[in-house]
Amino acid sequence: MLNTAIIMGRLTADPELRTTNTGLSVTSFTVAVDRAYAKQGEQRQTDFINCVAWRSTAEFICRYFQKGSMIAVQGSIQVRSYEDRNGNRRTATEIIVDSASFCGSKAETGTQGSRNAAPQPAPAAFQNGSAEDFSTELPLDDELPF
Repeated sequence: MLNTAIIMGRLTADPELRTTNTGLSVTSFTVAVDRAYAKQGEQRQTDFINCVAWRSTAEFICRYFQKGSMIAVQGSIQVRSYEDRNGNRRTATEIIVDSASFCGSKAETGTQGSRNAAPQPAPAAFQNGSAEDFSTELPLDDELPF
């Protein structure tokens, strides 16, 4: 069996870090993903995908991403049922995020580093609870050979 989802789009709001009663970090956020096609004479549609990240992945996303940032996430689709405030049974479909990555240039992503700490070089990707180790700073967009 296979349950893997990979999406790339823009955050619709600043992600907010919360902590569970047991001390786990968690964030919920929505990614706006443009569809690859459009009907003749119509504008391209956008899907809004709900995502949930836990522990250090949640901390990474909240630290380096903000509303409008371009983000790529990989995880699994989860469907869960819950009861709303009025007692109605509801169903939620969301991606449980395993890894998140930056996409595009700094100007395109809207990412300007940490919002809560002094600026520092950010890792290019975060996967399975640990940042990739970079011994040098990432090159500026105008320094790239392509």
